[in-house]
Amino acid sequence: MHSVFLAFGSNLGDRRQHILGAVDRLATLGVAMQQLSSMIETAPVGFRSPNAFLNAVGLFTTALTPESLLAATEQTERLMGRTEKSRGGVYHDRIIDIDILYYDSLTLHTPSLTIPHPHISERAFVLAPLAEIAPGHIDPVSGLTAAQMLAALEAKGGALEAKGRAPEVYGRSVEIKGGSVGTKRGAVGTK
Repeated sequence: MHSVFLAFGSNLGDRRQHILGAVDRLATLGVAMQQLSSMIETAPVGFRSPNAFLNAVGLFTTALTPESLLAATEQTERLMGRTEKSRGGVYHDRIIDIDILYYDSLTLHTPSLTIPHPHISERAFVLAPLAEIAPGHIDPVSGLTAAQMLAALEAKGGALEAKGRAPEVYGRSVEIKGGSVGTKRGAVGTK
């Protein structure tokens, strides 16, 4: 089995349910969640929208190859209503976005897939939840841990922002019940 980290984002509709639904759909395709970060609310990056994102990162196990994992994430996005990654190279609002961050310690560059994800070090909305669940995970390209990468980004002024304020933190969703994800309530900051 391979260990993979996936990033999730949603800024339309019931964002929390979209993320949890994506996790459930991936489980039916052989991608089993082991841990999911808190969900954080942030402003869109790379485009303007009044719709804030919920973002999370999960640790999963799978027997799928990297290419088959990409197909599973894209199938999940399509089944949930996403039809395109961008329009003319410009990002836009989306029901769900799933990115492969890491696949074991593999580095891979193909026309359709780059692992590790090429923008990890630039995205606090990915690094913060990654550092929450795997602060010691070492990036195979930079040699830095997730916590070190987040600290470096914050030192450059790349702190999380959500419409001009600190990000909202939604409670952790880590309970697995019969193959589906449940939510645990009662934690500080749980919505």
